[in-house]
This record gives sequence, C-alpha cells and structure tokens, in this order.
Amino acid sequence: MTTSAPTTPLTPSLQRVAQHLANGLTPQEIATETELSPVTVRQYVRDIRENLHCPPRCKPPVIAHRLFAVQQVASRVADRPRPELRAEQLLLLRAVAEHSDARDIAIAAKIAPADLRAAHDELPADTGAQDTTQLVILAHGWKLLTAEQTHATRAGANQ
Repeated sequence: MTTSAPTTPLTPSLQRVAQHLANGLTPQEIATETELSPVTVRQYVRDIRENLHCPPRCKPPVIAHRLFAVQQVASRVADRPRPELRAEQLLLLRAVAEHSDARDIAIAAKIAPADLRAAHDELPADTGAQDTTQLVILAHGWKLLTAEQTHATRAGANQ
C-alpha cells in the first residue's frame, strides 16, 4: 500500500460506518443496520475513502484493509483456524488487499494476467471465505496482513 499522506482520525459517525464496512457489510446493509439513509451511508463511505486516500473506484477489500492497516477500526478474531497458505497465495492475498485494479493485482502478485482469475477464485475457496472482502477481514484476524508478515511473504516469494 502506498499512501503518502497521513490519515486523520474518523469522526464518531464515520467510525461507526467504517466498522460496519470492516465487518463486511455493504452500504445498503449498513443503512438497514444503522437506520441511516442510503444516501447518508454512501456519503460517509465517500468520506471514509477520502480520509484513507482511496480512489473513488477503490474496492471493498482494499477499503477494509486500509481501515485495519491505519488502525481506524479493530480487527476481529477470526472465527476459524488460520489456513496454511503457500508463499504465492500470501503474495496474492496482499495484492488483493492493496490493489483494486486487476492488472495491478497481477503485477503485485507476480502472476500472469491470464492466470489471475483462477488464482483469485482459488484463494477464497482454499480459506473458506465467501468472497475477497471476507478473506481480507479474516486475514487481518489471522494476522496475515501485518507489516512483519508482508516482509516474510515477499522474502519467501523471492526465493
């Protein structure tokens, strides 16, 4: 993740919405859960993205990862055991957590673009996650996306 500008703490209202995002809820589900209007939730999500320096097309897994990485929300303890992932799977996990664009994911994961779809689909299946957002949330609970883990993953993938 390459964010140069520091984030500012979220307001309490944004914090509540951010925690729901970090729990994997969609904006519509957040509106229902919080009884806020969908328009208000969408504006809050835009404000959260702006605070995190995420572009407008930033995908939910990237938003969740950044929220955890800058400690704007607390990660939950994973409700299932940590899976054993190969170094290349860990590299792909980091790539989908940090990038929204398929080309950027492929480059970061050192995967041929033609092979990305299969590898990307395999990762949630191998971990029991229902989708990539849930996978990123679980990975934070498993401590797979910490700074120390990043260094170990990249070192292992380079061997």
